[in-house]
Amino acid sequence: MRFISFKSGDKVSWGVLQDDGIIDLGAKLQGSLFSILREGRLDEARELAARSDVDLKEADIELLQPVLTPEKIACIGVNYANRNAEYKDGSEQPKFPSLFMRTSDSFTAHRQPLWRPPESDQLDYEGEIVIVIGKEGRRIAEEDAYDHIAGLSIMNEGTLRDWVRHAKFNVTQGKNFINSGSIGPWMVSADEFSAEDYENMRVRTWVNGELRQDDTTASMMFPFKYIISYLSKFYHLKPGDVIATGTPNGAGARFDPPKYLQPGDEIKVEVEGVGTLINGVIDEPL
Repeated sequence: MRFISFKSGDKVSWGVLQDDGIIDLGAKLQGSLFSILREGRLDEARELAARSDVDLKEADIELLQPVLTPEKIACIGVNYANRNAEYKDGSEQPKFPSLFMRTSDSFTAHRQPLWRPPESDQLDYEGEIVIVIGKEGRRIAEEDAYDHIAGLSIMNEGTLRDWVRHAKFNVTQGKNFINSGSIGPWMVSADEFSAEDYENMRVRTWVNGELRQDDTTASMMFPFKYIISYLSKFYHLKPGDVIATGTPNGAGARFDPPKYLQPGDEIKVEVEGVGTLINGVIDEPL
């Protein structure tokens, strides 16, 4: 099922997107998708949706980020083997994942514009698959990792390239400008996927109709199950936590000359079995 958070008029709610409209589960179960995940009630929500009629038309709602208040947004860097080679620094494949954190307000939602801030003209795109955690855990074994996935979503992990070089050891500044990235359009529940899907899932990114990124999770140096197990060694992973799993090669910074995003551009990130996340670009309103 496609679980969404949305706004209808002045009301914020959540539910399921069907082909013929929206089932407003927020009106039936109260709370939010985040609280339902935290309470371990996603199966209850799925069962209720399966026997409910639609309440709203898709045209009458505005999609928001699927999980509105995640405690953690953990992002894995340089996870596709051919992207490590893209750096052209002669380095061997890393032994452990790179990791950085992002804030919720550094993201916008499906069909909302990314903001290019006045501090930089180097806004870049990164299409990624997102894991939403559905079951808490510490020191999760790899063989149990998939049991902790509530569902998958999509991220455009927008980056201000010059600001990731402001300091010697971190990239946090360039990853956390307001509305510089996006998450959405929805979360597809884990019952729609198999282990084989997780391990060979295609992600593609287009900018203004030009295919820029195209790879599958089979190329990941650190697959989903390893990422979950590794992060759980130091994090207490909790339902609603969001994990971005890395982007394939083809980001704008890797072209010569670089192809950074400009106001008026349109970016589409498609993940097999999940859907397509679409955003435009504007200069940040001041």
